[in-house]
Amino acid sequence: MEALIPVINKLQDVFNTVGADIIQLPQIAVVGTQSSGKSSVLESLVGRDLLPRGTGIVTRRPLILQLVHVDPEDRRKTGEENDPNAWKNGRFYKGVDGEEWGKFLHTKNKIYTDFDEIRQEIENETERVSGNNKGISDEPIHLKVFSPHVVNLTLVDLPGITKVPVGDQPKDIELQIRELILKYISNPNCIILAVTAANTDMATSEALKVAREVDPDGRRTLAVVTKLDLMDAGTDAMDVLMGRVIPVKLGLIGVVNRSQLDINNKKIVADSIRDEHAFLQKKYPSLANRNGTKYLARTLNRLLMHHIRDCLPELKTRINVLAAQYQSLLSSYGEPVEDMSSTLLQLITKFAAEYCNTIEGTAKYIETAELCGGARICYIFHETFGRTLESVDPLGGLTTIDVLTAIRNATGPRPALFVPEVSFELLVKRQVKRLEEPSLRCVELVHEEMQRIIQHCSNYSTQELLRFPKLHDAIVEVVTSLLRKRLPVTNEMVHNLVAIELAYINTKHPDFADACGLMNNNIEEQRRNRMRELPSAVPRDKMAGGAQGEQEGGTGTWRGMLKKGEEYEDKMKPQSSVPVNPQKGHAVNLLDVPVPVARKLSAREQRDCEVIERLIKSYFLIVRKNIQDSVPKAVMHFLVNHVKDSLQSELVGQLYKPALLDDLLTESEDMAQRRNEAADMLKALQKASQVIAEIRETHLW
Repeated sequence: MEALIPVINKLQDVFNTVGADIIQLPQIAVVGTQSSGKSSVLESLVGRDLLPRGTGIVTRRPLILQLVHVDPEDRRKTGEENDPNAWKNGRFYKGVDGEEWGKFLHTKNKIYTDFDEIRQEIENETERVSGNNKGISDEPIHLKVFSPHVVNLTLVDLPGITKVPVGDQPKDIELQIRELILKYISNPNCIILAVTAANTDMATSEALKVAREVDPDGRRTLAVVTKLDLMDAGTDAMDVLMGRVIPVKLGLIGVVNRSQLDINNKKIVADSIRDEHAFLQKKYPSLANRNGTKYLARTLNRLLMHHIRDCLPELKTRINVLAAQYQSLLSSYGEPVEDMSSTLLQLITKFAAEYCNTIEGTAKYIETAELCGGARICYIFHETFGRTLESVDPLGGLTTIDVLTAIRNATGPRPALFVPEVSFELLVKRQVKRLEEPSLRCVELVHEEMQRIIQHCSNYSTQELLRFPKLHDAIVEVVTSLLRKRLPVTNEMVHNLVAIELAYINTKHPDFADACGLMNNNIEEQRRNRMRELPSAVPRDKMAGGAQGEQEGGTGTWRGMLKKGEEYEDKMKPQSSVPVNPQKGHAVNLLDVPVPVARKLSAREQRDCEVIERLIKSYFLIVRKNIQDSVPKAVMHFLVNHVKDSLQSELVGQLYKPALLDDLLTESEDMAQRRNEAADMLKALQKASQVIAEIRETHLW
């Protein structure tokens, strides 16, 4: 099982270049307040001075520290530690001049045998990214230490939790550090090493508080109590170390670090560990074998191995799923273009085919959220346009007085014996003209939908077009231009359809003739009904006189017409308070036009209006039916089908030119970058999959 930690180290190296966040690798993160002794604990585990030390904020970038156990007998490094042959029973078997050495990922293969140089390099690298002030950065430094005195272990040293900005630190330094710590410890595969100084109250431990936020059950938290030798006289940490104060599932381990004076005096770590052991034996004899740096190292090694073993199956699945996702993503980005002319032709043809298929309803990607393409055009024809026409009132905007005035105007100076036909034509044309606006609106709606289909094809169907923004823009421009060219032609045709109806009012239309016959029968029947309804007590001569009077007033005899005309004029005259009487010195203006006012119509006037209104309604319904049928046909022929048929040839004619090839097939700037990133990630995932596949099932137990 010792071989599991190097496997995770390899995976960390694999994902370092593409970002390790995505994979959630098992690791140990060291969390604690500023100056609680986190870096000292790490140095004790390594056994060498290698981390920058001092007061205030020293660790300003995450340090991923990989400890690799090497066999002390090997002296020369002849290979790479990632070579599986270099590992036997979990130990690394390829040495270097010097017993211990370190390597940074950012300096590639440079080997450091002087640990002071390692410390200096950490400081330089921190300042390079974080600046020389007290700011922090979340970009990690990767350091590997090879030594015969370490156990295989991977730890992440994080900046200490702080509360108050010092020097030129940003105001939100507390929040920045907190977010950085949470980024690492939120990983469910991360063991949290919560470091707390013994000379502070455990109940106020910020490290344990942050750990509890992401790990409320404490299943992956191990507490380390530092500075046991600095407690107040008369106090001890017995209750804390026994877990009576704050119980932690993975345990509580106390350690004694070197003081700043020891560090200044160059006291070596080995002496410090010996002194620590003596202190524990003296102060806490019953707990000495379950505390101290050596016990901490062994515990961490064991915890990490078991943790990796538990995480491995899920990790394997996650890597395979991600690999499939990135493979699919890479495919969607397409291959770099080699044969430009064939690629261009292919893309143009595909777009034209998708455009036509969307209209026909045979597209590969069917929209489920809303109607689009041909279905929407059908909806516009039969629902939007059809209902709009049906809602147009045949007599809308036409009052009885309008009809009466039209009848009188059509007769000129001669009183009419019959209802003049000219008045019917005049009024029916006025009503038919109202059908033109909704018809032109129908063309506009279909044109808008044809425009929307371009966007639909770009978004759903031809993903490749998004790789070439200039080609996409050019195709949109060509199709838009084609649609724009067809719009006036279609509008002209629809305008003509209405104009044709206005040009000749066909009163011999079969449907109209039937309607007229039916209407005459109705009028005759109504007249007979009125005659029947006369009271029986009226004498016959009176009845005859009444009938004659109606005939005189109703059938158009000169006397009746004149009488009705006078009544009409009397009723039409404006009701003025000044009496118009020439005998009293007032002049009469013969050019005064009678102003129509509300009045009761005579029987004849009422009948004439009814006749005209019924005729208008009957003829209007015939024309509306024609328009409702012919406008969609005209739009389909002149706009939709024409664009469908000529789209491919138009695109090829406008875009398939050698001079335009390079420009049109220029990829968007970020597309090549995204393709490379996806390819790198896929390569890393495939390599990770291989690394995990090398582990034998027997290694896990």
